[in-house]
Amino acid sequence: MVPAWSMPLVLLLALWIDRRFGEPPVTIHPVVWIGHYLQACGHVTVRCPPVPAFLLGALAWCVGAMGVGAVAWALQALAFWQLARFIMQPALESGLACAALVAAMAWLTKSMLSWRMLVDEAGAVEAALQQSLPAGRERLSWLVSRDTAQLTAVQVRESVIETLAENLNDSVLAPVFWFVLFGLPGAAVYRFANTADAMWGYRGNYKGQHWEWAGKWAARADDVLSWLPARLTGWMLMGVTGNFGPGALRREAAKTPSPNSGWPMAAMALALGVSLSKPGVYTLNATGRAPQAEEVLLAQKYASKVVFAQAACALAAIISVAIVW
Repeated sequence: MVPAWSMPLVLLLALWIDRRFGEPPVTIHPVVWIGHYLQACGHVTVRCPPVPAFLLGALAWCVGAMGVGAVAWALQALAFWQLARFIMQPALESGLACAALVAAMAWLTKSMLSWRMLVDEAGAVEAALQQSLPAGRERLSWLVSRDTAQLTAVQVRESVIETLAENLNDSVLAPVFWFVLFGLPGAAVYRFANTADAMWGYRGNYKGQHWEWAGKWAARADDVLSWLPARLTGWMLMGVTGNFGPGALRREAAKTPSPNSGWPMAAMALALGVSLSKPGVYTLNATGRAPQAEEVLLAQKYASKVVFAQAACALAAIISVAIVW
């Protein structure tokens, strides 16, 4: 019972840390460390022929995921043990140890999600776009992998809204979803999987290297782990705005080649009444208007409502489990 009751506090502290302080310094950011591991492994696997590339990529993914999960599990188990010990024999030393371990868990949980940075960067692109189109393109290039050099102002805003919607799932709702199910290890393994997909999960050539086979396992693993959270994100956007129905959401979400990213992006397009597109790939809500500056602001507000709604649902779920235990 004691461990279960500590988890709402960990989640609340994590969300507060994200809101108050944003991202940790690069030198101590756990996701940056994950990125270093993936970069080193990817440098080797991407140079191999297809079959060895796939096998080495899968092996590197599994080793990394198990390592990240084991570290997170060890910290969580230590915190639970210390909390139980404090309840049995209250003392100042054990109380301080409990507080430190809970704070460490909260900080690591926060490191697995990035809401403030996502909202701030979306606003920064719009602010840059207000200065000039080249400035907006340059700022957008920090967020997306596509070439931004020839994008119009409308296309820059489309990309911002798409990125905000997609990462609402990848960077907030999905990590919290897996935290609710499996605690810190669940959030940590999901963040590893999503980072691996972002770094390896490209079809064909990317920046002069062929990732089709080296990143295939990472891409499929992320598809599996993001499948339900992505749909929950879309449904929650539908719930907080109430501007469209499930049929329209399913129809629009199916237009993207990704099995998951279409759900939050389509939901945001329908909620805003705008059209979002990637030339030659998809067009969501084709009858919608072209997004303007006010739609970027409104997208931030809708996404914030979803984050608050999910936080409330997550806390309710954790507390319900604690009561049952």
